[in-house]
Amino acid sequence: MVTLILAAAALLLWAGVLLAPWAPWLCRERLEADPRAAPAASDLTVLIPARNEAPLIGATLAALHADAPNARVVLIDDQSTDATAETARASGLPNLSVIAGTPPPPGWVGKLWALQQGLERVTTARVLLLDADIRLAPGMVPALIHKADTGYALVSVCAEPCWNRVAARWLLPAFVYFFKLLYPFALANRADRRTAAAAGGVVLLDREALLAAGGFGAWRGAIIDDCTLAAHLKRTGRRCWIGLTHGARSLRPAGFGAIAHMLARTAFVQLRESLWLTAAASVLLILAFWIPVLALAFGADALVRALGVFACLALLGAYLPTLLYYRRNPLAALLLPLAATFFLAATWYSAWRALAGTRSVWKGRRYPRRPA
Repeated sequence: MVTLILAAAALLLWAGVLLAPWAPWLCRERLEADPRAAPAASDLTVLIPARNEAPLIGATLAALHADAPNARVVLIDDQSTDATAETARASGLPNLSVIAGTPPPPGWVGKLWALQQGLERVTTARVLLLDADIRLAPGMVPALIHKADTGYALVSVCAEPCWNRVAARWLLPAFVYFFKLLYPFALANRADRRTAAAAGGVVLLDREALLAAGGFGAWRGAIIDDCTLAAHLKRTGRRCWIGLTHGARSLRPAGFGAIAHMLARTAFVQLRESLWLTAAASVLLILAFWIPVLALAFGADALVRALGVFACLALLGAYLPTLLYYRRNPLAALLLPLAATFFLAATWYSAWRALAGTRSVWKGRRYPRRPA
């Protein structure tokens, strides 16, 4: 009886995902580069926070200059110990300014402090936040601006991952998929819903709206800084939009260790640093991704196995649009339960580290856990 109830619950869960009006499993919200578009207008400043990005920053700046040759570019060298600043200056961009960043004041996370230092140099109506490892395709910046012109104060796209390693090909499509389940894009893009999301690698902002929301200082300690930014803008009544794209791609190869650390950086914070929520999320993950498999493989009777079959089909079918969008092998859907387990392990590592006193670690900086 218990097995039957669990299998039925798993099927109902996936039916809810598939039938939800906002369809978080689909890839309908997308914004692609338009290579035929005219170069981006000059009324734009690009802020690039860069910490130890010497191997990648040259390619990022070259692609940016080709797509937005008239834009001002402010690179904040966030106390790099490599040749990031020298490599940036050697790129020869005519509108490039390189700022030597200072240590973050108490209460600030490093990236937000770097962006705040850059924001003080911005006088243009729009500002593009661009990570130092993101290569833009021709026509991506004009596409972002065109989308913003339809009434959005924030336009953000999830940069396509770098597929150079096995770990990335297996885990990163699932990362995007889970992000879309957690922050349904269709809801985040509606002004009448509280759901707010952004992908920090590529974010086009209305400067006036950013300042009206308090600037980066209003959420200076946010570990999940991109979604917090979108939430602050929505609270001021501004419209935000997020989608997928092939027009921005990460240049950073990611192995298993790098992906685990990326997940651990925000996982426990996402769960409000609550062990109860972490345990509940673990139960939900097991119900969603392992109960269908176990019911199919070891069900005691035909009904349980049938429920397992339908739940597995729903599980796999919901993941296929993401794999197809990124042109990955559809058979990779069979490995989704293992990917979910990897993410769960990283979440518990994040929780263990937080309980030991470290809230987050990123780019060589450790952020201690706040007192209860």
